[in-house]
Amino acid sequence: MKFFLDTANLDELKKGASWGIVDGVTTNPTLIAKEGRPIEDQIRMICDIVDGDISAEVVATEAAPMVREGRQLARIHKNVVVKCPLTRDGIRATSELSKEGIRVNVTLCFSAAQALLAAKAGAYIISPFIGRVDDTGWNGMELIRNIVTIYRNYGFRTQILAASIRTPNHVIEAALAGAHIGTMPLKVLEMLFHHPLTDKGLDQFLKDWAKVYQEASVAG
Repeated sequence: MKFFLDTANLDELKKGASWGIVDGVTTNPTLIAKEGRPIEDQIRMICDIVDGDISAEVVATEAAPMVREGRQLARIHKNVVVKCPLTRDGIRATSELSKEGIRVNVTLCFSAAQALLAAKAGAYIISPFIGRVDDTGWNGMELIRNIVTIYRNYGFRTQILAASIRTPNHVIEAALAGAHIGTMPLKVLEMLFHHPLTDKGLDQFLKDWAKVYQEASVAG
């Protein structure tokens, strides 16, 4: 499973990248706006930090402007993946961009039927929002499992990216369900490291080592 960071903040990206386990980045207009720079500049700076797929989202809502904007975003850097929403116009734009060899991440997916449409349009990535699905009383992980089954049935190469991840359990369950990618905030990635027995075990190892060292010093 690939780990992506869902942020446009450069400090967060540098911290996550320093651990050597971050494979890519997802951004959206909200995350970019928080950083106060033009999207081209911010995406270029992100590409300098993380060498992997970097999703940059169009803001147009009609197919033709989406395609034009997608082409511009793709020119920023070879690692840019254009994000289009799962609307009729978004699927039209995805189909056209994909035929041009531009990789597309189709976002705001909430059903297996939508995921099937994206795959047929040639999407490089599909982004089902598991946390938001859970918020509606449906099961986000069941959505991941259904998409995995459908894609396997027909040999679609579209990668499944579990989005709207909020907890470490979301990460583990998405991995068990067969998602290719999990995108998450830095705080969730940090939480994956934590376990009380790890802390307890390390503390005991250090205490044992210090005791042996002290005994050796007294004997010497």
